[in-house]
Amino acid sequence: MAENPLVGMVMATMLEATSMIEKASLAKIADQPFLLYQGEDLVLVISGVGKTNAAMATTYCCLKYSPFWICNLGAAGATDYLYQPGEIYHIVKVIEYDRPHLRSDSPRIYLPYILPGFKTATLATQDRPVIDQEARKEIAPLADLVDMEAAAVIQACRKFATPCVVFKFVSDTPAHSRHDEIVAHIKYYRSLLSDFCSKSVIPAIRRLPRH
Repeated sequence: MAENPLVGMVMATMLEATSMIEKASLAKIADQPFLLYQGEDLVLVISGVGKTNAAMATTYCCLKYSPFWICNLGAAGATDYLYQPGEIYHIVKVIEYDRPHLRSDSPRIYLPYILPGFKTATLATQDRPVIDQEARKEIAPLADLVDMEAAAVIQACRKFATPCVVFKFVSDTPAHSRHDEIVAHIKYYRSLLSDFCSKSVIPAIRRLPRH
């Protein structure tokens, strides 16, 4: 099979992805079954929120485009006050907090690919939004950040033997519990993620061997 230089990106919402689309000069190529944007060597899938949507979108991307890498990018909430809105982290461990192993009742753990030289954090993924302080406090001993997609993206990538990296920017902390405040933060900080990925993440992936 010929090598494919295409890098796939999976993001949950247009709210998060708008700046990436503009920065990478991506053009919309499809509305269904997912919003798809493509450039010369990048394809972006807007999955929708939640694990099921993320798994389907990643599977679709793998089957249709056979990317040699997939990046899951987007916003995540912090479980502790140590993390500040706008900070970007390379995720080194993902805990599927709300789907424990049936026998042991312990959370499922997934390890994405780790690129050297980036600031790292751990992430919990669950389908229910984690916004209030008590919910964040419950997850804090296990993970630094929390989202609703990454665990599913990693699982789908494994099925197709496609390496996956995860980068998240902090959109909210225990000090932020209002939906409008979180949305405002995403709008304000999303350009930092797109700049960071264009200048640092994608070039780092390009330097890796192709599978």
